[in-house]
Order: sequence, then C-alpha cells, then structure tokens
Amino acid sequence: MPGNSAPAVHASVPASVPVVPIVAKEEWQPPPVAEVLAVYAGRAKDTVTATRGAAKVRESLNRAKAAAAQRKAAQKTARRTPKSA
Repeated sequence: MPGNSAPAVHASVPASVPVVPIVAKEEWQPPPVAEVLAVYAGRAKDTVTATRGAAKVRESLNRAKAAAAQRKAAQKTARRTPKSA
C-alpha cells in the first residue's frame, strides 16, 4: 500500500498472537447448599412476606396451568377434522 510506513508482513504469518494452552473445561458445580443458606441464617422469618410470595407463585402457576390447558384444547379442536354429512 502506498504511504504505509509499517514494515511488510507476510499475510499467512500472524503478528505476535499469544499462544493460549488448551485446558479441558471443568464442569461447573453449584456451591454447597449450606454455604448458600449461611447468608440467611441470622434473619428472622417474615411470615407476611412469605405468605404473599407463596400466594403470588401459586397464582402464577394456576394461570400457567390454565393457559396450557386452553392451548391443548385449542390444538385438539384444530386437529379434529370436521365430519361432512
């Protein structure tokens, strides 16, 4: 290239690429349960919040189940071929 002051490097030779050794990837394992729960050990149980949270989870699961049942019924109806007389 005209005006290029850098020294010419052959196209097949990469310019100082660090070589990284290939190491077998270790399987990730979650931390021990006792270690995770230790953070919450000193906390008092807030039953009002826990009850509200459980109610929200229950409501969400019920909505999901109802939606799944509705989808399944719609698919079943769509698969059923109309019977001609």
